[in-house]
Amino acid sequence: MGEAGSALRVTDAARRPAARATPPLGRQVRSRGLAEDALRRLWRNPGAAAGAVTLAVMILLAVFAPVVAPYDPIEQDSQAIRAAPSLDHPFGADAFGRDIFSRVLYGGRKSLPVGLIAVAIAAVVGVALGLVAGYYGRWVDGVVMRGVDLMLAFPGILLAMALVAILGTSLFNLMLAVGIASIPEYTRVVRGTTLSVRETEYVTAARVIGARDRAIVLRHILPNVLPPIIVLVTLGIAGAIILGSTLSFLGLGIKPPEPEWGNMLSDGRSMMRHFWWVSFFPGLAIMLTVLAINLLGDGLRDALDPRLRNR
Repeated sequence: MGEAGSALRVTDAARRPAARATPPLGRQVRSRGLAEDALRRLWRNPGAAAGAVTLAVMILLAVFAPVVAPYDPIEQDSQAIRAAPSLDHPFGADAFGRDIFSRVLYGGRKSLPVGLIAVAIAAVVGVALGLVAGYYGRWVDGVVMRGVDLMLAFPGILLAMALVAILGTSLFNLMLAVGIASIPEYTRVVRGTTLSVRETEYVTAARVIGARDRAIVLRHILPNVLPPIIVLVTLGIAGAIILGSTLSFLGLGIKPPEPEWGNMLSDGRSMMRHFWWVSFFPGLAIMLTVLAINLLGDGLRDALDPRLRNR
């Protein structure tokens, strides 16, 4: 019995370190599981999947436009003036004989960056202002929100038009104007979320142990603000593309002969009755891009909603 008991004790002792060596699941597994669950639900959403694929195709066509486009976008052909869609010109030609298919592809290289960079500008500035206003409150909140209210007093299109008129017409100024006009939306959303998060117990505990304001904002508040911001950014890109195209349509964006979806619509507006293809295909490109982004944004909203995780 003594030898058997000793053998059992040795066996148990040998097993204990192995049990201790097994790594706990912890936060990494939990966070990885939430991310994988969100991606899985996003991909299972037919609308979101279709939107993601369509948007990826539009981006790839714009990036590889020099390879895909059959013609130079500003090359004029007197033999193809207002030519209808055909094998030589799949989308037809405009009043100067320029191939519309090539111009639509190259136009995406202008219109898509307007949405992406403008939203990046709006998100960075708006998130920073919203975090500061919501966390510190009092007079800081009052100053920031009064400035936001002043910007909201002007319709976004009028504010963007005024900024372009002041800064001048160029691609960078167009992106800057659209980005500035979109800042209030992000500031209000982030401020509202921050006001609720800063009253939670873990933020109070961080203050009690002496954590600095910067650490509290970056480590505890910002991660809780990111889900609605991701959805807002996704949907905001569509609005920024439309706003940028509207400014170009009105002559305040990219000037011809450089192709951009908005100025291509403007070029064909007087010919819609007889030469519909001049405006139809640029408008179709805008519609497909915006629809794809909206479908992807709706899918992201559902995937990141914690109330739907158990469904």
